[in-house]
Amino acid sequence: MKKSSAKKSSPTKKKPAKRNNSKRKAATARSQRSLLSWFGSAVLIILVGVLIWVVYLDVQVRSKFDGRKWQLPAQVYSRPLALYRGAGLRPEDLQRQLQVLNFNPVDNVESPGQYRRRGDQFDIFTRGFAMADEVEVSRRVRLRISHQRVARLQIIGTESSPAIVRLAPARIGGIYPRLQQDRELVQLSEIPPLLGEALIAVEDHRFIDHHGVSLRDIARAAVSNIRAGRVVQGGSTLTQQLVKNFYLDSGRRWSRKLTEAVMALLLEWHYSKAEILETYINEVYLGQSGPRQIHGFALASKHYFQKPLHQLKTHQIALLVGLVKGASYYNPWRHPERARDRRDLVIGVLEKQGLIGAGEAQASKAAPLGVVDQSRRRLHDFPAFIDLVKRQLLQEYSADQLSSDGLSIYSNLSLPAQWAAEEALAGQLDSLAQRHQGTMQQVQGAVVVASVATGEVEAVVGDRNVSFAGFNRALDARRSIGSLIKPAVYLAALNQGGGYHLASMVADDPVTVQGPDGSLWRPQNFDRRSHGEVQLYDALLNSYNLATARLGMTVGLDRVEATIRDLGVTAHIPQVPSLLLGALELSPIEVTAMYQGLANGGVVMPLRSIRSVVDAQGQLLSRYRMTPQSDLDPASVGLVQFALQGVAREGTGRGLYQSLPGSLGVAAKTGTSNDQRDSWFAGFTAEHVAVSWVGLDDNGETPLSGATGALPVWRALFSQLPTRGLALPEEQGIEYRWVDAENGGISGENCRNSRLLPFAGDRYPDYQSPCQWRQNPLLHWMQKWF
Repeated sequence: MKKSSAKKSSPTKKKPAKRNNSKRKAATARSQRSLLSWFGSAVLIILVGVLIWVVYLDVQVRSKFDGRKWQLPAQVYSRPLALYRGAGLRPEDLQRQLQVLNFNPVDNVESPGQYRRRGDQFDIFTRGFAMADEVEVSRRVRLRISHQRVARLQIIGTESSPAIVRLAPARIGGIYPRLQQDRELVQLSEIPPLLGEALIAVEDHRFIDHHGVSLRDIARAAVSNIRAGRVVQGGSTLTQQLVKNFYLDSGRRWSRKLTEAVMALLLEWHYSKAEILETYINEVYLGQSGPRQIHGFALASKHYFQKPLHQLKTHQIALLVGLVKGASYYNPWRHPERARDRRDLVIGVLEKQGLIGAGEAQASKAAPLGVVDQSRRRLHDFPAFIDLVKRQLLQEYSADQLSSDGLSIYSNLSLPAQWAAEEALAGQLDSLAQRHQGTMQQVQGAVVVASVATGEVEAVVGDRNVSFAGFNRALDARRSIGSLIKPAVYLAALNQGGGYHLASMVADDPVTVQGPDGSLWRPQNFDRRSHGEVQLYDALLNSYNLATARLGMTVGLDRVEATIRDLGVTAHIPQVPSLLLGALELSPIEVTAMYQGLANGGVVMPLRSIRSVVDAQGQLLSRYRMTPQSDLDPASVGLVQFALQGVAREGTGRGLYQSLPGSLGVAAKTGTSNDQRDSWFAGFTAEHVAVSWVGLDDNGETPLSGATGALPVWRALFSQLPTRGLALPEEQGIEYRWVDAENGGISGENCRNSRLLPFAGDRYPDYQSPCQWRQNPLLHWMQKWF
């Protein structure tokens, strides 16, 4: 009984334990298989993710490196300085332009880029240059300047006198992308061999051997940093530095460092060491010029030394290589001692590596830093003119093309004219601010200078601070032009064929005009007086408002508006009586365009700031040619020119000749808006037309008239700008006759109160004035002019 009982109970105790163990083993196996499967899947997913990430980075590396690497800003150049016998030029302006072009003063000119000055005589070895489809060869010339004109020009060593010699255009600015990066691209074959060797020796001496990342350098840098307790050394290769600058931000996250390392490996996998080094040389940041970033060694060479890269000496190359570590920290202008120490360290490395000898190293360390004076290092000094260039370019090119395609823009800017305009505006406004207190401390102004014959804009100043790149008053300050409108009113009368001439009589008496709403317009003269019957010549000479208003209403507002249009004005012109006295808002450049037509015998040349545009490969894209327009009678324009010469000689503009020579013929007009809010002066010679404006930005009242505000600016400008005087009008159909200065009747040369006026065709006085003989029949009128 006991045995059978034991037999029965024994299996019931052992079988469940075996089954449980089996289950546990099976569960463990399943768990292990599941874990392995999950781990394998995770590893696979990670590997696929890493692979996708690497492929993505590879695409990024190749797409930018194979495509357009950089946004290359358009570079803007001045016009070449043309030297020929008779050319207007001051010795100080020629020397200044030679300095801008980085010519070196020497005792004997022997190579291009050198000059010697002895008083008013210059020996110059010009540089050859190509501009669009024009080529200028290098020549060694001697010239002499006398009375602000080139009096002699010859090839040194010969008796040959060239017709014309041109100095290369100067780089005056650029049109930059949003980040304001600027660079000049250079190929590896164009750089001094020492530059590449020095860069490798100082920044990455294993560059030739590694594959983008140097584990040895990383370990060495890590040990140095741990010992110092701070970051004192980096382990990045040149390739990693290029990746950081070219593709990534400047962060210090581990993820960014890992990305940098992978991209460096990919870069080295796809491209040669030469390609990487050339790209680095063009990419690296080496300084700042205002908001403009200096990238690449080619541009840095000009920024710091005003020399092309291939002309640098050993100590200059060492300075640039030293700046790679920190262009701001080692800035040679702000921190010359730091810069010298860093340069000498680089020179020491070059000597240690056997790249230069001990003697050259010692001489290089003894050399001064040699950077140009800070006042000469600015590469764009004419923001108002560059603004005009950009606006005219945007009519044909997109903003992206201008800031990215590396275009070369050859402009019409004349450096002597620009300097004269800047100095005139800044100097005269400072003088006005000193003489007047209160709001006049904020007085502002603008100046525009253009060629009479071609409409080429030679100078633009848009702010009292001539280098300020903000609100451009020359282009955007649309203000009431006051009496500057009057020549158009008189031209409308003379041009209509209704018998008007300069001796026609008009009443300078009170005028009242009723508007559509019943309001009355009652203008007044500046002196608050009426002057009775006056000749047209005297009315314009003295800028009489009442006579001008009466004449304009008689001629008709529609005819006056048409004449203003014929002078090239495209802005809105209100057909209201106050238009006759200047109720027309124009900018200084628009006024310049209007007066260019008056100066050019009625032939309107749309103002142009650009000559030509060339692409990055040197191919001509655009040439901006003259497009003359002529709808005005030249003889009538000549009569207005004569009257405006009278304005300058004896009318409201007579203050010009306080400093201008009496032999310089000038035609001009003053302008003053209501409450003396705007002071204007417009005038022209045979070569130049210029407009100056002075006022307050808030349109506030000033104590200035056109003669006391803008005229001194214009006068100071032409005191410094060589130009040819205006002759008396001699257009076909013009005939000079003696008339009585009081009643306008035909008189005689020796009659009292007689004066000589020009007349067009058969339009002249039809009555004879009684003649009273002069006691001394001296031609005093002609004496005033000559």
